[in-house]
Amino acid sequence: MIVAMKKTAIIVQSKDAQGAVLKLRSLGTLHVEYNRPPASTNINALKEDISTVESAINIVSGPAVNKMPVAGQLKLTDWKSVAGHIVDLAKRLEQLSAYSLVIAGLIREWERWGDFDPQEIEILQGKGIYTGFFQVPLKEISLIPAGVVAKEVFRRSGFAHYIIISQGKPELSFQQIPPPKMGLMKMRARAYEDQRASEKIAEEICGHLVHLQALAEAKKDLEGQLEFHQALEGMGSQDNIAYLSGYIPIEQVGNLEKAAQQEQWGLLVRDPSDEETPPVLLRNPHWVRLIDPVLKMLGISPGYRELDASPVLLVFFSVFFGILIGDAGYGLAYLLLTAWFQKKKGINPRNADVFYLFYTLSSCAIIWGALTATFFGQSWLVGCGIKPLVPALNEPAIMQKFCFFIGALHLSIAHAWRGILKFPHPSCLADIGWIAVLWVSFYMAGALILGQAFPAFGLPAALCGIALVLFFSEPRRNPLKGLVAGFVSVTFGLSFMSAFTDVVSYVRLFAVGLAAVAIADTTNAMAAGLGAGVTGFSAGVLVRIVGHALNIVLGPIAILVHGVRLNVLEFGLNHTGLTWSGERYKPLQESA
Repeated sequence: MIVAMKKTAIIVQSKDAQGAVLKLRSLGTLHVEYNRPPASTNINALKEDISTVESAINIVSGPAVNKMPVAGQLKLTDWKSVAGHIVDLAKRLEQLSAYSLVIAGLIREWERWGDFDPQEIEILQGKGIYTGFFQVPLKEISLIPAGVVAKEVFRRSGFAHYIIISQGKPELSFQQIPPPKMGLMKMRARAYEDQRASEKIAEEICGHLVHLQALAEAKKDLEGQLEFHQALEGMGSQDNIAYLSGYIPIEQVGNLEKAAQQEQWGLLVRDPSDEETPPVLLRNPHWVRLIDPVLKMLGISPGYRELDASPVLLVFFSVFFGILIGDAGYGLAYLLLTAWFQKKKGINPRNADVFYLFYTLSSCAIIWGALTATFFGQSWLVGCGIKPLVPALNEPAIMQKFCFFIGALHLSIAHAWRGILKFPHPSCLADIGWIAVLWVSFYMAGALILGQAFPAFGLPAALCGIALVLFFSEPRRNPLKGLVAGFVSVTFGLSFMSAFTDVVSYVRLFAVGLAAVAIADTTNAMAAGLGAGVTGFSAGVLVRIVGHALNIVLGPIAILVHGVRLNVLEFGLNHTGLTWSGERYKPLQESA
């Protein structure tokens, strides 16, 4: 649920402003709302320091350099110089990498010409002996004058490439190729030197892995300092009075009042007005909190005055994961990877929800794979005589209808929830009408897409549902005015078509899940077709590893594209009315 907030303002003498912010930071309950844009030299300097240390952390922990085993972490007395040095090393590495591409291109361009020293060409030109490189069209070779020495080096793309030597510079109409600044041998030597220098820089960057934890702690401390200075500079002031406003959870008001009494602050606490947008603090049972990592990753949160749909999101997101992955083998792989990461990273209150979420999702994929007899593919299990626990889930028509059913159920829950919250206001009847429209859409999808009979009650149910929506979306004392307002509110009837397409869109669960199984079966078939000998068996194992690994990597992408869309857009935005515009509650607090 979304925790109720109180709007509060703390009033102090200007000379006590810093102490008041320190005290509020120790309380760790006030979500600060700046009374003026916080700006100062300290804030700018802290932002620059945070940017530097963050860049250093990303460089050391990123994939750009080869990792070496680290025995332990070292403390830092001067993180700034270390972080700055790491950033400078990375810039040098980037410059060498860019120049190595240039050198490699020059080597490819000039290796056909052979090795020569451009400085010797300049010396010869100083003595009146001209040497040039030309690109001559094949049909114009005969136009090379007889008084020069012309040596054809190679031909490419309809051109002959010549070295032309003469006494003085000849008058030639051919395209001249400027010589490089160094010869081929020096280019290769420079490329080798740059490669060695890059390797040494990469090794030096890797050596700073022992400082990774100290850099992370420095970043956290800097962020705490930045929050403090922003809160201090963001205080309003008038004459000798300073004030700081913000939001606080309703159950923390007593602690704030006690602190205000002890510190002799002026304190104002009130309910937020309808125009204000308090931050959102979600407080749910442990099993519901498992969906929080997904919402944080997407950077979304329900608005303060909206529904907290976390329980529904978690249940359906888990079901979608199981269907989209659809393979017990892949689910087992995700389960083992999660266990490995837990063993490597350890579990704590900050990451526990992430691990438990992945255990839950992996288990859903395993269960669905057991229901459909899919374990790193399906066809080989069927060939071995292993039958699915629910064979109907492998029938395309039944599975498509099941997806339509999930869609109608999911979206009906959205309107049922909205209707319960609106009750006893008449507008709750509009949501009952939408539920009727959704289930008529379910039967209509079966009739239009699967060729099933449309039930006799479908048309009356549709008419009743549409009537409830039109009359009660914007209820008025005058029914005719209510009808017009309702018709306008559903965008001139287009929302009814949108309801049908939203239900049909859940068929993507079937389509993507079927594609994953098809890739797995194709991989197995390719591997089996390579033969039974040592070579064929080895090649088959490699094909299976690559094919199934590709499916395992693509699976989470399908979840983000389809599973998240169905929850956030179809369920959340289109039918529950969630704008996902809430700001997360982030109190001013001391660094842990």
